[in-house]
Amino acid sequence: MKIAIIHDWLTVYAGAEKVLEQLLKLYPHADIFTVVDFLPEKDRAFLEGHKITTSFIQKLPFAKAKYRHYLPLMPLAIEQFDLSDYGIVLSSSHAVAKGVITGPNQQHISLCYSPIRYAWDLQHQYLRESGLDHGIKGWFAKYLLHKIRLWDYRTANGVDHFIAISEFIARRIWKVYRRESIVVYPPVDVEAFELWSQKEDFYLTASRMVPYKKIDLIVEAFRAMPDKKLIVIGDGPDFEKIKTKAGANVILMGYQPFEVLRDHMQRARAFVFAAEEDFGITPVEAQSCGTPVIAYGRGGALETVADGKSGVFFNTQDIQSINEAVKRFETLSWDAAQVRENALKFGVDHFINRLQHTMRIFEK
Repeated sequence: MKIAIIHDWLTVYAGAEKVLEQLLKLYPHADIFTVVDFLPEKDRAFLEGHKITTSFIQKLPFAKAKYRHYLPLMPLAIEQFDLSDYGIVLSSSHAVAKGVITGPNQQHISLCYSPIRYAWDLQHQYLRESGLDHGIKGWFAKYLLHKIRLWDYRTANGVDHFIAISEFIARRIWKVYRRESIVVYPPVDVEAFELWSQKEDFYLTASRMVPYKKIDLIVEAFRAMPDKKLIVIGDGPDFEKIKTKAGANVILMGYQPFEVLRDHMQRARAFVFAAEEDFGITPVEAQSCGTPVIAYGRGGALETVADGKSGVFFNTQDIQSINEAVKRFETLSWDAAQVRENALKFGVDHFINRLQHTMRIFEK
């Protein structure tokens, strides 16, 4: 039976693309449909041998740099794909991919990273961070998101089965679409990170520097603890703003290659994570090194971090809460091997086995 995989867009090799890579290993003859494909050549090896079809947005002006600006056209674009030759349609979706049109003799399975975050419960946060919570542009953005919500809810009816990447996302799917889903945690390449028991006296955080990652909050929290060293790896739009908030005990390294990130993850006393993520791959990678995690106790972290065994939680996104969590962390004893053990259940093999089992359930 012919299989089509629908992926929102191919622009960077990030979490969703790592899942797509594993899907293509499971379904080596699948064809790919995506709104735009501007993935750099250095990251394209896993796509070799697969037919890739893009939408009309691929050829629109400035699409490579400004493809997100064409969000109002994406529902129309995704609906133009002719999938009538495919028996199974698997959408890899955090935005519009699940909106493809299928017929009654086709099975549409949506691997959902999240219903469109900025259109649903995170709308106000995104509008505020984008400066679109007031004025004429703000009202236009709100109207656009209203229309996208209507489309997103309607197209959920075209999905036969939902797969959620965490229990947190399963609850969001139920809240938004009133649909049940089966949880299959995304694959983390835990074998790429070696257990390292000899920890050094510094804390680490690593992320793209965008508002919802809350790197600025972590930096401010450690500025209030001048006796503790924090290393920050990553860059992004907020880098300069975060740099102004760093104290003498905070080192901002900017972007670093994987080998440098892994080295610091292995040696760090703990990894600090302040975002409310749908799943959160980086904390699992840190645990794979035997490095405990100090995490915000919301979202996917509640499922990937074992409190008191592989990390500790803080309950509010503020300086005091982080500082109290660090103090609690330092009162506990940590077994690096036990920390790594918690991460192994999110490995690639577990993902493949769980997904294959789930697909067999859907076939019955």
